[in-house]
Amino acid sequence: MSIVSLITDFGLKDYFVAAIKAELYQEISGVNIIDITHQVSPFNHTEAAYILKNASKAFPKGSIHIIGVDSEFTPENTHVVMLLDGHFFIGANNGVLSLIKEERTPEKIVEINIHNNINSSFPVLDVFVKVAGHISRKGNLDVIGKKIESLKEVTDVRPVINSSEDQIIGSVIYIDNFGNVITNITKKVFGEYQKGRTFSISAKSVKFSEIHNSYTEAINFSTPKENRDEDGKKIALFNDAGHLELSIYKSNPQTVGSAHSLFGIEFRDTITIKFN
Repeated sequence: MSIVSLITDFGLKDYFVAAIKAELYQEISGVNIIDITHQVSPFNHTEAAYILKNASKAFPKGSIHIIGVDSEFTPENTHVVMLLDGHFFIGANNGVLSLIKEERTPEKIVEINIHNNINSSFPVLDVFVKVAGHISRKGNLDVIGKKIESLKEVTDVRPVINSSEDQIIGSVIYIDNFGNVITNITKKVFGEYQKGRTFSISAKSVKFSEIHNSYTEAINFSTPKENRDEDGKKIALFNDAGHLELSIYKSNPQTVGSAHSLFGIEFRDTITIKFN
């Protein structure tokens, strides 16, 4: 049984997602379709890559991942298949795939070349689904594309280390459903440069001097509940994906606000770690 995941910026108001699923059911017998999300911010490569990179870790090898974000075919936005760690990623060569692979080396990358046989303004439906069907039938990638050696790289979303190595300058790459602010500073990068030094994290006017391993680690449960500094407590932690996250403990973004709204931090804003 083939597993095909979908991640798009199409939303759920229009017919696009339903049409893609219906076509997949016709193309691949017994396919198991898993929606990762269809709420990626329009054309947001960084957000799509962060979500898919972390979701795909839970999928078995052989899974096929269709990426419908900024997927229109142009001479500068060609379509590719990347085979990485036994997973097949189908999408546009717009930077999403390079952000997913990071420092890993794909087993194979092919540039899809079946467009001459397909007249389409909806490539996710008309091209990507056909490619997914070919892969599900154990088809050779060379039949639907030509091998290429590299992907379009996106470098402006990586954290910068200053020359004296006492400062990491990162940025916000994602704001989740709880309003938590996710940065491009990873636990690995932080560990490489901290070297036992104390530090301060600056995000606009908000500062942190401690990074926790979980949300609850920031709460002193030995203190009676009525005396705890709990709700509304600001927290910096490395999340499940290994990224530095800024949060407010148990804050509801729909009522009292979140780290995103209360700190006034937006996508792409600068986050700085200064080592002392």
